[in-house]
Amino acid sequence: MNDDSIPLIVEPADLEKRLTSESIMVIDLCKPEIYAQGHVPGAVHLDYGQIVATRPPVMGLVPNPAQLSTLFSAIGLTPEHHVVAYDDEGGGRACRLLWTLEIIGHRNYSLLNGGIQAWIAEQRPLTSEIRLRPASKYHVTFTASGAVSKDYVRNSLGKSGIVLVDARTPAEYRGERRLSARAGHIPGAVNFDWVNAIDQKNHLRLKPAAELRSALAAIGVTADKEVIAYCQTHHRSAHTFIVLKSLGFPRIAGYPGSWSEWGNSTDTPVE
Repeated sequence: MNDDSIPLIVEPADLEKRLTSESIMVIDLCKPEIYAQGHVPGAVHLDYGQIVATRPPVMGLVPNPAQLSTLFSAIGLTPEHHVVAYDDEGGGRACRLLWTLEIIGHRNYSLLNGGIQAWIAEQRPLTSEIRLRPASKYHVTFTASGAVSKDYVRNSLGKSGIVLVDARTPAEYRGERRLSARAGHIPGAVNFDWVNAIDQKNHLRLKPAAELRSALAAIGVTADKEVIAYCQTHHRSAHTFIVLKSLGFPRIAGYPGSWSEWGNSTDTPVE
């Protein structure tokens, strides 16, 4: 089976057939205790805290290239690997890893649809054995695509060809729940709570593509526009980024500082 054929959203049955392939690296971003209890055979564990950086009060930033180079080298990742990521929460942490790979130009990656819940529900094999891969020399450089800054977002406000998607809860979006110095949302942003893309009745898989496209189109999020996703720390909105990518949206980006930066700044407008 040709690993180049792995879809962006890969089903458990499909991944199981490919587990013996040396060109695939499965990365587990579950809680450590869940990984220890049982994980996809061969999966390497990453702690979510290793793939984000903080400058309080701003959270969810991108670690610098040297930090990511050290991290990815330590787990044995190479540019040739096709990464399949999963977690135990519906894909948020896994998608943040995949978005990070996107912005460093590592485009061979997939999300395990439904994560460990779907894997277990289908009685796929589990192991508690920890596989250590030989260290590699992964050199990280950032590309120009996939991430935008506060200034870019501010300069995008009011432009008809750009839509901001706020992936937080409606209460956060409306300013009823405040997690930063200021409450509310970026002016003009539309609200699409990231959990609305997850099918709670199908082991946390993504909802069908047609259903997702319809829900997004209803709030003005269409593939002809440039779409910028954000939440509080670009954790939930990283999931939204991967959802949009899976639907074929050609111009998408994540705002890593998200509301923890915007809402704690004194020079940004709030709605």
